Amino acid sequence: MFNKILIANRGEVAVRIIRAAKELGIKTVTVYTKYDIVSLHVILSDEAYRIDDYLNAS
Repeated sequence: MFNKILIANRGEVAVRIIRAAKELGIKTVTVYTKYDIVSLHVILSDEAYRIDDYLNAS
Protein backbone atom coordinates (compact mmCIF):
# COMPACT_ATOMS: atom_id res chain seq x y z
CA MET A 1 0.00 0.00 0.00
CA PHE A 2 0.99 3.65 -0.09
CA ASN A 3 2.55 5.64 2.76
CA LYS A 4 1.66 9.06 1.37
CA ILE A 5 -0.40 10.41 -1.53
CA LEU A 6 -0.56 13.73 -3.34
CA ILE A 7 -4.07 15.04 -3.86
CA ALA A 8 -4.17 17.44 -6.78
CA ASN A 9 -7.92 18.06 -6.49
CA ARG A 10 -9.67 20.68 -4.41
CA GLY A 11 -12.98 21.10 -2.67
CA GLU A 12 -15.31 18.26 -1.70
CA VAL A 13 -13.51 15.68 -3.83
CA ALA A 14 -10.23 16.37 -2.04
CA VAL A 15 -11.90 16.27 1.39
CA ARG A 16 -13.42 12.85 0.66
CA ILE A 17 -10.08 11.50 -0.51
CA ILE A 18 -8.34 12.86 2.60
CA ARG A 19 -10.90 11.30 4.93
CA ALA A 20 -10.65 7.93 3.20
CA ALA A 21 -6.85 8.06 3.28
CA LYS A 22 -6.86 8.84 7.01
CA GLU A 23 -9.08 5.81 7.64
CA LEU A 24 -6.49 3.70 5.82
CA GLY A 25 -3.57 5.27 7.68
CA ILE A 26 -2.20 7.02 4.59
CA LYS A 27 -0.63 10.50 4.92
CA THR A 28 -1.95 13.17 2.57
CA VAL A 29 -0.30 16.03 0.73
CA THR A 30 -2.20 18.79 -1.03
CA VAL A 31 -1.19 21.69 -3.22
CA TYR A 32 -3.11 24.95 -3.18
CA THR A 33 -3.12 28.49 -4.53
CA LYS A 34 -3.41 31.68 -2.51
CA TYR A 35 -7.18 31.55 -3.00
CA ASP A 36 -7.48 28.16 -1.25
CA ILE A 37 -5.35 28.83 1.82
CA VAL A 38 -8.32 28.52 4.23
CA SER A 39 -10.07 25.72 2.34
CA LEU A 40 -10.99 22.57 4.23
CA HIS A 41 -8.86 20.27 2.08
CA VAL A 42 -5.77 22.36 2.92
CA ILE A 43 -6.56 22.34 6.64
CA LEU A 44 -7.29 18.60 6.82
CA SER A 45 -4.25 17.39 4.87
CA ASP A 46 -1.10 16.29 6.67
CA GLU A 47 1.07 18.46 4.42
CA ALA A 48 0.09 21.38 2.19
CA TYR A 49 2.25 23.32 -0.26
CA ARG A 50 1.35 26.59 -1.91
CA ILE A 51 1.87 26.86 -5.66
CA ASP A 52 1.29 29.74 -8.06
CA ASP A 53 -1.94 29.65 -9.98
CA TYR A 54 -1.85 29.38 -13.76
CA LEU A 55 -2.84 33.04 -14.18
CA ASN A 56 0.52 34.09 -12.71
CA ALA A 57 2.59 31.70 -14.82
CA SER A 58 5.07 33.26 -17.21
